[in-house]
Amino acid sequence: MIRRTALTALLAAAPLMAMAEGKTHHVAIHVDQNDPQVLNMALNNAQNVAAYYTEAGDEVVIEMVAYGPGLHMLVEGKSPVKDRISTMALELPITFSACGNTIAGMEKKTGEKVVLLEEAQVVPSGVVRLIELQEEGYAYVRP
Repeated sequence: MIRRTALTALLAAAPLMAMAEGKTHHVAIHVDQNDPQVLNMALNNAQNVAAYYTEAGDEVVIEMVAYGPGLHMLVEGKSPVKDRISTMALELPITFSACGNTIAGMEKKTGEKVVLLEEAQVVPSGVVRLIELQEEGYAYVRP
């Protein structure tokens, strides 16, 4: 009887123990528009996802990939969301990736070096980076 009660208690607690261990979620956010509303929505998505999983006792890893017109999000002097990015980079498990192909195209077109926000890292290709992240099991989000 005691064994059966102990086993029943253990089985009942198993889901709670699994929740306590937490799970790590991986999210790729795609940004290819230079629209302040879209840029803010992408940042809101990242904040909401992080808050949700943190409250659930889980972890989250977020990578925001910007290319094409969306690269302006990460360009010094052009980003309408620079302050939010600075704050979020300190508060969230987030990486901001800038497309090297887009940077090269912008530099060729303008003849000037593209200076990124310090929070940004360059990846060779934004599209390829999104493919790689999805192949690694990241969930894909496009605001």
